[in-house]
Order: sequence, then C-alpha cells, then structure tokens
Amino acid sequence: MDTDRARTGVDAHPLEFTGRGGEFFRVWIVNLLLSIVTLGLYTPFARRRTAQYFYGNTWVAGSPLEFSAQQRRMVFGFLVLVALYVAFKLAADTGQDTAVSLFMLAGAALAPWFWGSAMRFRLGATRWRGVRLQFAASWGEIYKASWPVFALALVWMAVMALVSVISPEAAPVATATAGAKPRVPGFAPAVAGLFVLGLALSVLCIIRLEFNFKSLLVKRARVGDQAGRWKPVYGDFVKIWLATLGVFLLCVVLAGVLLGVLFGGSIAMFSGLKGGGLKAVMLVVVAAVLAVFLLLLASAPARAYREARLFQLVWSNVGVSQIARFKCDLRARRYVVLRLKNMLLTLLTLGFYRPFAMLSEYRMKTESVTLHLKGGVDQLAGQLVVQQGGLGDAVADAVGLDLVG
Repeated sequence: MDTDRARTGVDAHPLEFTGRGGEFFRVWIVNLLLSIVTLGLYTPFARRRTAQYFYGNTWVAGSPLEFSAQQRRMVFGFLVLVALYVAFKLAADTGQDTAVSLFMLAGAALAPWFWGSAMRFRLGATRWRGVRLQFAASWGEIYKASWPVFALALVWMAVMALVSVISPEAAPVATATAGAKPRVPGFAPAVAGLFVLGLALSVLCIIRLEFNFKSLLVKRARVGDQAGRWKPVYGDFVKIWLATLGVFLLCVVLAGVLLGVLFGGSIAMFSGLKGGGLKAVMLVVVAAVLAVFLLLLASAPARAYREARLFQLVWSNVGVSQIARFKCDLRARRYVVLRLKNMLLTLLTLGFYRPFAMLSEYRMKTESVTLHLKGGVDQLAGQLVVQQGGLGDAVADAVGLDLVG
C-alpha cells in the first residue's frame, strides 16, 4: 500500500465522525426546550448550534469542518419565511382566492431562487483548514436546471385539458332533476390512463429535478479555484428510483399480510369477548395503532434504501478537479436496518432517542466515505487558501439573500 501511494502520489483519508450521543443529546434537548418556550422563534439558533456540532465533529484529512454562518442572517431568513407563510395562511383562511393564487405562482417562480440561495448559504458557511467553499452557479444556470418544475405544471395542465375533452361528464355539474343519480363519467379507462400517465411523467420530472440540482451543485462548487467533478448520469437515478419502488411494493405486501393477520385475529378476539365493553374498545384502539405503525414501516425501508443508494452513488462519483476524489462503501441493507431500529427506539422512548438516531445515521454515512487526495494535505491546503484569496469571501457574502440556513 505504501508502494502504491509512493508511485501514484495519492493518499487515502477516511472521513471520521467523533460526535457522541450524550453530548448531542444535551444540545438537542436544550434546543427543543428553548424552541417550545419561544414558540419556535429559537429555531434559527437551534439550527446553527446543531450544524456547528455536526461540522465540528466531522474530520476530513485530519482537520474538522467549520460552520461559520452568521447568526443574524439565519434569523433574518427565518423571519422572512415565517412572514410569507403567515401571509399565505391569512389569505387562504379569509377566502382571498386571488391572493392565494398569486402566492402559489410566486412560490413556483421563486422556488429555484430559494434553492440557489440555500446552496450558496450552505457552501459559503462551510470551511476546511481556512478554505471556504463556494457555489458559483449563475441564476440563469439555476433556472435552467429547474425546468422539470415547469414541465411538471405543464404535464398536469395538459392532463386536465384532455380529461375535459375526452370526458366532460367528469366535471361537476348540477343535475336537472332533484334526487337524480350523478352521471358516470364516460371513457373511464381513458381518463384513468391519462392520470396514470400524468403520475409517471411527474415522477420522471421529480427524478430529473433531483439529478439536475445535485449535478449542478457539484459541478459549480468551488474549493479555492478548483471546480467539482461529477460522473453520474440521469439513468443512474432512474434505476435507483425503480429499485426503491420494488422495495416499497414488497414492504406493502408484507405489511398487508401482517395487517390481514392482525385484523383477522382482532375480529376473532372481539367476537370471543362476552359483552364487549372496555376490553373490546381497548382492543380496537391497539389494533388501529398497530395498523398505522405498520403502514408507516411499509414506506420507511424504501425511503432509507433510496437515501443510502443515492448517497453511495453520488459520493463514489464526485471529486474536486484533478486533486481529489471520493469513494463510498455505504451498504443499503445495513442503513435500512439501522433506520428501522432507530424508528422503533424513538417510538418506544417517546421521541427521546431521536438525537441518538440522528447521530448514528450521520456516522454511518460519513464514515463510509474515503477522500483520495493527490499531494500532501498541508501543501494542498496552503495552495487552496492562496487561490481563494480575499475576493472569494467577499463575493460569497455579497451574492443573494441566504434565506435558508
């Protein structure tokens, strides 16, 4: 191994996470209590403390990351978002349909801008050995990458227009005779087919949007003056989503079998209870709670599987120019098992296991990544600081409103 390193000049640096559950639990519980006492106004301070804890305990090539975001900017962004949400709720609750429509249109138009601002904030607040990351994408590039959002709207506009043409009876109309039975929409198979097609195209748009955003984030990220490198293609994301769908369907079938056994057993026990009463009511409540829990579990493995597969795909196929690349050996099965265990323990502890769950999942993902670095760490870090200069910090501070912390 030393011979290979001497020949290639590339050093392997596994990422480390040194956080401990007891430490983070204290951070988490204080954040929770202060957020409750302040009716949520402590949220930006809680987010900053959480980010600083995770960054400060994440070690890359022997040095920790730093989260250097200014608190006042996080507070300002939080207050702006709260004000927009309150205004939207007031308009909706008071029946101001025009204002609600304008809010929704503005939200769709500004969604790419919010995402771009969030990425500039995230990377601009991240430092490693004095080197500040930057997100250098222009607003034109961000909106160009956001085309699936507008394609999604066009898809459903087309679907609804075709439905109205094929089956006008589908629209709600007043019956001529009181008490008359509502008409059954014609061409029901065609209408159902249109909705299935709309859903399929919507999923493809969502996958494309995810691919566009992740690839743009990596390609337009800057470390010093070194650009990010991206290898995955859109088809890789589609394959992961299809595999996730398979996992979800399998979990639904298993949950359905368990629900059938549970429901059948409940009926048998219910019929065996003489006089019903409190025992019967308690049995029905327990059965309902277990049914909801099983339905929740049915989607949890699929979500964890998709998260693990995407994490492994991205972090095995990205790098920084020609000086660094990453490799990831995260195993989806192990991550799914960990997520299910964390969900169960969080439920049994009434939520108090949540910080330990967050820490364990973050640790598994972080420590599955290895950084392969060309050249010595000290020399490379010094070069990146010189390349960055003072202009990079000034530009990162001046560009955009960092509304999302």
